[in-house]
Amino acid sequence: MIVLEKRPQPSRAWSMATPLVAVLATMFFGGLLFAALGKNPVEAIGTIFWEPLFGEYAFYYRPQLLVKGAPLVLIAIGLSLGFRAGIWNIGAEGQYIMGAIVGAGVGLAFYPMEAFYIFPLMVIAGALGGWAWAMVPAFLKVRFGTNEILVSLMMVYVAEQLLASMSLGLLKNPEGFGFPGSRNLQSYASAHNAELIEGTGMHWGVVAALIAVIFAYVLLNRHMTGFHIRLTGEAPRAARFAGVKPARLILFCLGVSGALAGLAGLFEVSGPSGQISIDFNVGYGFTAIIVAFLGRLHPVGILLAGGLMALTYIGGEIAQGSLGLPAAAIQVFQGMLLFFLLALDLLTNYRIRAARKEVA
Repeated sequence: MIVLEKRPQPSRAWSMATPLVAVLATMFFGGLLFAALGKNPVEAIGTIFWEPLFGEYAFYYRPQLLVKGAPLVLIAIGLSLGFRAGIWNIGAEGQYIMGAIVGAGVGLAFYPMEAFYIFPLMVIAGALGGWAWAMVPAFLKVRFGTNEILVSLMMVYVAEQLLASMSLGLLKNPEGFGFPGSRNLQSYASAHNAELIEGTGMHWGVVAALIAVIFAYVLLNRHMTGFHIRLTGEAPRAARFAGVKPARLILFCLGVSGALAGLAGLFEVSGPSGQISIDFNVGYGFTAIIVAFLGRLHPVGILLAGGLMALTYIGGEIAQGSLGLPAAAIQVFQGMLLFFLLALDLLTNYRIRAARKEVA
């Protein structure tokens, strides 16, 4: 008989090993999934993880790692602060959308004027848009004790409807021959988030993601607010005795995560995506949850996890084109990573032990 026995102390070794084991388990069971679809599992896994880095066209795909990874890291850093404190923002996708809408709206309001200050204003507006959207569940939790998971998640669907409305209405391109979507910001120099070094994928969103990693590391390890965040997540009762104010912490964590998600949306709409459209959001806000946990809620870990998840995005697209794998299979493959991560995380606090069944 196999039983789970609670460890006296969480296992540090398992805590560090879980992400690696989860990746290996995902590769194994993902291979079985691809085999069930009639594909060569070794070739499929190799395409996803090898081709973007070392394949024939790696020179094209490598810059895309920064393009895909930057929004994931930026959003995940914000989410990790709240998760560490037991504050669960599941609505980063909505905040990402609102940051893009508000930021793009500011840029288009100046069209066709050329000025150096337009893009900085868009950055500020994008952060404020995401922050304001996150403040709704934050205020409701502080004032009425609502569940921030449900409120933030439901607001994603509201944001998606606003996105469709803006694409068909207020931000619709008047010269777009009736097609939904805004003007392309890539054609508007003052509002375009262009590559800083051509051909590298490095744009201001990548810079912001790196700054966010450094900011989060310093905050968590060198600042009193970071200590309060860690203390609240690890020992809520001790945090209350230490004078931590829960309402202030909720507003701070949700506000920062919303602002970073809004920035990710702004950098995406002004750069790689280029315009507000009905299908602008591609699930970065939800995928960033996987990135946050895969990185063990640690800033450096999140940076590495964001790169890995970006690799599965790009490798998955290659596999769809070259091997004919369905997009749904790639999404299931990515979902497996979170499933195995959470399942194996159980071993951090529990050990598996064989016990003999007692005979009455």
